[in-house]
Amino acid sequence: MPDALDLKLLARISAGLPLCPRPYAQIGMEIGLNETEVIRRLTALKADGLIKRLGVIVKHRPLGYRANAMIVWNVPDGLIKPLGKHISRFSFVTLCYQRPKHPEWPYNLYCMIHGKDRATVLAQLAQLDNACGLAHFERQILFSRRCFKQRGANYQTQHTKATANG
Repeated sequence: MPDALDLKLLARISAGLPLCPRPYAQIGMEIGLNETEVIRRLTALKADGLIKRLGVIVKHRPLGYRANAMIVWNVPDGLIKPLGKHISRFSFVTLCYQRPKHPEWPYNLYCMIHGKDRATVLAQLAQLDNACGLAHFERQILFSRRCFKQRGANYQTQHTKATANG
């Protein structure tokens, strides 16, 4: 069960990490912990399943990346892990993960590629096909049509929810 400092830490990280050389030290100074204790607590919260993952949200459009594609493949379940590891090694792949297949949607391996234009994304996909042997698997290429709001997790406790609901 998280204590009061854990709750302060969760509230602070839900606003994002500070852009500085030692973000955990900065967060610690803000909430009264040292850097080591911040890292220890985050590690424990993750181990306990209260934090699923910590990741970076890159706002790609301001950086000039306007062509974004989610590529989905239907691959044998036994190949998910090795293919996922191989795909994830490419610097242009920003996400790679598994999802369960459904009768109406038979795809189970997903990856996201951000590029400056569609031609770049398609060239990068061709590189993946060649390097990972993906060309013979059924797939869909889903280019983004609009940009959705990007934000991190919002951690709420039962106390926070009760207070918000009156």
